[in-house]
Amino acid sequence: MNIHFIAIGGSAMHNLARALDEKGEQVAGSDDAIFEPSRSRLQEKGLLPKEEGWFPHKITTSLDVVILGMHAKPDNPELIRAQELGLTIYSYPEFLYQYSQQKTRVVIGGSHGKTTITAMILHVLHYHQREVDFMVGAQLEGFDTMVHLTDENEFIVLEGDEYLSSPIDLRPKFHWYQPNIALVSGIAWDHINVFPSEENYETQFRVFMDSIVHGGILVYNEEDERVKELAEATQIPIRKHGYHSLDYEVIDGQTYLTTSEGPLPVAIFGAHNISNLAGAKWVCQHMGIDEEDFYEAITSFKGASKRLETIYKSDDRILYKDFAHAPSKVNATTQAVKNQYPSRKLLACLELHTYSSLSSQFIYQYKNTLSQAKQAVVYYDKEALSLKGMQAMHIDEIQKAFNNPSLQVFTNANDFHQYLFQQEYKDTSLLMMSSGNYGGLDWKGFTSHFRR
Repeated sequence: MNIHFIAIGGSAMHNLARALDEKGEQVAGSDDAIFEPSRSRLQEKGLLPKEEGWFPHKITTSLDVVILGMHAKPDNPELIRAQELGLTIYSYPEFLYQYSQQKTRVVIGGSHGKTTITAMILHVLHYHQREVDFMVGAQLEGFDTMVHLTDENEFIVLEGDEYLSSPIDLRPKFHWYQPNIALVSGIAWDHINVFPSEENYETQFRVFMDSIVHGGILVYNEEDERVKELAEATQIPIRKHGYHSLDYEVIDGQTYLTTSEGPLPVAIFGAHNISNLAGAKWVCQHMGIDEEDFYEAITSFKGASKRLETIYKSDDRILYKDFAHAPSKVNATTQAVKNQYPSRKLLACLELHTYSSLSSQFIYQYKNTLSQAKQAVVYYDKEALSLKGMQAMHIDEIQKAFNNPSLQVFTNANDFHQYLFQQEYKDTSLLMMSSGNYGGLDWKGFTSHFRR
């Protein structure tokens, strides 16, 4: 196929472009801004556009498919040209569905945990040399790309994001996939710029569950009351399999699963990750991996990139970076680190970066999420608020929202960085949480400081 990507530089888009190029398709694309690591990864495959911008003359009737990224706008000149020519235009989730109609689709959804669960499943399958197609939202150890497509593999494993598909397709991505096997890990209101109420947000998961192919399987977290309620309410003819967290214990900073064969050490930790592991186990079993083989493989799983990623560890200190930004994720991650090292001081730093987290309407969802930390810090960039057309929040409003009067709040990146470099980190667990870049923090320099 001859395929053109509009907004090829996106995280999912550039990985899909690479996957299709490796499959032998003819791939090109455009974008008005491409950042790292997308730039280097596209350049490596000869897919980096020669110049940035939109070029309608690239859109011709020779194209079989145009794939439209969320970064583009409805008035994008390349999109308008494609519409004028009557070309086939897909969002990337629609393209993945069209491509995988003859495959068994395994879709992992949930407000939190979906990347980690997808990563766990792929790790186990890779360990046992079971080849599958896949799309996951983070870089994984042992995998060159986040998207892999073939003609021959029976299964495709997809991370099911609930965000919108494209500027002209305002359906959640996971509504496209029509899974044969689906998992829902949890529901906690997010993306308030798109889903203005909890009820509206939860409706998207009900639609997802109802989209499972008849005769398919729903694996769901029965410890999440809303998930359990929606799963039990769906009337379509499918099998339902509720799961709950496995038993485990933490000894001297090491987590052990309780199994029939005795304690099993695992690299991941935290109640939320043990729950994620339980969900991944049942999905793998439905894909033909028995419990014993699952446990053998999962011991070497170290996590997905930026999900409780260990940046530095020594006998008296540890530094984690985590993608957590939604309230449920912040709470689970902070609790996990505290439980793993209960005798150490926990310093938890959160960057408010997304539209939801910067909203005065939504910020009270963060109440008590940092309560396990001895020191808690929130940083946000005032310019980010103005760019989003939002009003700045007062420090006391943020402290009140977090229910933490001692919460330190920074709105200037230099002040935040200076604070980090001034701390004494002996006997400390430092947890850095953000979907942004912490105000451009020099990670190499800071890690060097943290080691001292």
